Amino acid sequence: MDNNAKPPIFKKFTRGYTFKVLMLIVLVLLLLIPLSMIRSLVNERGRTAAEAESDIMEAWGKELIAAGPIITIPGVKTQEIITRSEKEGEKVEIVKTPFTLVISPRRLNIDGVFKTEVRRRGIFSVPLFSGTLVLSGSFDPSAALAGLLPQEAVASGQAELVIALSGQKGIRKINAASWGNDELFFQPGNREHNLFLSGGRGYGTQRVGGGGISAVLSRFEEGGETDFTISIEIQGGRLIRVLPIAQDTHVGIASDWPSPSFQGAFLPSESTVGEAGFSASWDISYLSRDIPLFLKKYDGDNYGYDESLFGVDFFRSIDTYFLNTRAVKYAVLFLIVPFLTLFLLEIFTKRRIHPVPYLLSGIGNAVFYLLLLSLSEQIPFYAAYLIAALAVTILLTLYSRSLLPSRGKSWYMGLVVTLSYVLLYAVLNAESYALLIGSVGTFFVIALVMFLTRRLEWYGEDEQEKG
Repeated sequence: MDNNAKPPIFKKFTRGYTFKVLMLIVLVLLLLIPLSMIRSLVNERGRTAAEAESDIMEAWGKELIAAGPIITIPGVKTQEIITRSEKEGEKVEIVKTPFTLVISPRRLNIDGVFKTEVRRRGIFSVPLFSGTLVLSGSFDPSAALAGLLPQEAVASGQAELVIALSGQKGIRKINAASWGNDELFFQPGNREHNLFLSGGRGYGTQRVGGGGISAVLSRFEEGGETDFTISIEIQGGRLIRVLPIAQDTHVGIASDWPSPSFQGAFLPSESTVGEAGFSASWDISYLSRDIPLFLKKYDGDNYGYDESLFGVDFFRSIDTYFLNTRAVKYAVLFLIVPFLTLFLLEIFTKRRIHPVPYLLSGIGNAVFYLLLLSLSEQIPFYAAYLIAALAVTILLTLYSRSLLPSRGKSWYMGLVVTLSYVLLYAVLNAESYALLIGSVGTFFVIALVMFLTRRLEWYGEDEQEKG
């Protein structure tokens, strides 16, 4: 008798709505596998795009990160070390330790005017810029020289002016360079005075080497405050960063790029942004950053002031791979909504639907993200999104018509899918309000499902009749 009782109970359970809900949960978990594969594909394409951008940048010029100019003077610290022993008695040893005296400007003005263009390699592109960077101001080394200890001496005749840059290849030429009334002759290299290590908090793409220029300062021994002007034609890509190295630093950057993103330790005091480009200016005192006006650098010392770098990113208002990544993150939510819709239509039309159509409709939703990625690499993101969403909406609507007894009910599926994609697009484009939109949308979906299923007998129709 027990063997005869088990099949009806099992059959009753499998025909109940509880079993169907459990089945849908299993299908959602299974569909996480292709969604994970699509997410990996998005990341892979993003890395490929980054590699293509790096190749273009390598041939054109790196991200522009500039620090300086600074004055470097070689020096020696002489110490007498006294040792005593029973055999040799008192012994005096003279130890000379080399160091470099590094002096920052008293005033520094950095003005850059750049034109931009977008270079492509295949389907990938990167914003590049070229223009003139003018550095002017004055040095007053008197305080630094007065701060030397009696046992420290510097070779003023070997003083150099050094500008550290993230890369050498972006330098096109030096239009003019003067130190007081004298002309400066620059040579490549920063004499291992990087001042920054990697370009700041996530700004630079690699550790900075010996990029930059240096020039010997004539008649530096005469002392006093001296003015300087250096005009460099330079090019690079993606971003500009500068270091507020002086006692008083003023920076002005202008470009025809319409969508700048100001980043770093300091935001501009004034800025204007429009379709024709942008201009921004910064005024920074040495009191607002942790960079000494002069220091002594010994062999093996590394100084990196990455935290004080600031500037602008040549931001692209629509980052294809960033938006695709965000879309895939919400994939599970927008996969559940069509499942729930098909489940509710099954209940109200009293037409049982096999698990296979649920699985196929879920795969159709997953294909949306694959279509979005492939199309957005070729056409603008909004157009790719519209085409992919329209294709999947039509597909699911027509498929629902074949599953449901009433063709009128199938349009509910099209309406729900359309609203889902509209909500997803709003979430993707409203970064600041993405969490709010997503949470409110999820609340209304749950509330609607609870309202529609409030009288549903989850154990099945037989249990309802028995009750």
